Amino acid sequence: MKHPERHEQKRKKQSQFLEVLKRLARKPSAMIGLCIFIAVILVCAFAPVFAPYDPNFMDYTAINATPSAAHLCGCDNLGRDILSRLIYGGRYSLSLGFTCALIGMFFGLAFGTLVGYSGGAVDNVAMRICDIWMAIPGMLLCIILSAALGNGIPQTIVAMTMGGIPGSIRGTRAMALRERNMEYLEAAKAMNCSKAKILYKHMLPNIVAPTIIGTTGQIGGTIMQAAGLSFIGLGIQPPTPEWGAMCSAGRNFILTYPHLMLWPGVAILITVLSINMFGDGLRDAMDPRLKD
Repeated sequence: MKHPERHEQKRKKQSQFLEVLKRLARKPSAMIGLCIFIAVILVCAFAPVFAPYDPNFMDYTAINATPSAAHLCGCDNLGRDILSRLIYGGRYSLSLGFTCALIGMFFGLAFGTLVGYSGGAVDNVAMRICDIWMAIPGMLLCIILSAALGNGIPQTIVAMTMGGIPGSIRGTRAMALRERNMEYLEAAKAMNCSKAKILYKHMLPNIVAPTIIGTTGQIGGTIMQAAGLSFIGLGIQPPTPEWGAMCSAGRNFILTYPHLMLWPGVAILITVLSINMFGDGLRDAMDPRLKD
């Protein structure tokens, strides 16, 4: 038995998706950012193919070597090839950025949708908790948790995620407040749909897209936050080749061998800039109120 309404909904979603892609393709800055970001991901994912040396191999004849044909980005104070460490280090920086942003988005969608739809006392209590939570600056909370939990990738993920969860909940809650009085939810209530079905089958799909846009922007901020933690001696620790840790290791040589800090900083700049360029274009493409 065919369901013409389902086929019509599927066709409508496909047409909307194609329209978003067309609008995105007309944003040169977004496409440039996307191409650069994909290139960074591919290079880091296939690090053994692109890296010319082992990231931890020490060549004592090339300590603090400046860029050359043998070492395109030079070597650090232990004779390790900087380009190889940048490529391998991108794995850690990108993994932290994606993981923390996705965990924050998950909690934001799960709790923000519930709080926004429920309203009343549940909404008031949840928002007061978020207000207290957000009263502590995100980076300060991250530093406190990182120092308390210790160094390591799991501890760093927990520390960075905790600071972003209340903001994600508030953002999703605002969208849920806007959606909960829509006619399609009134129709679902009239059909005696359960609260869980209304929340996660009817309301959630209309909230996911704007949340993804916000999460895209958070990835760049999380990468910079991870680099900041490593720079001050928390988070990812040497000899792991993380970009922030590389900047921290080279700060004592900034006047004599500036390339030790230059290239990790350039890697962070290019990656975060490409993410922000793509995120801005994606926001414009998915916002139906914006016209070309």
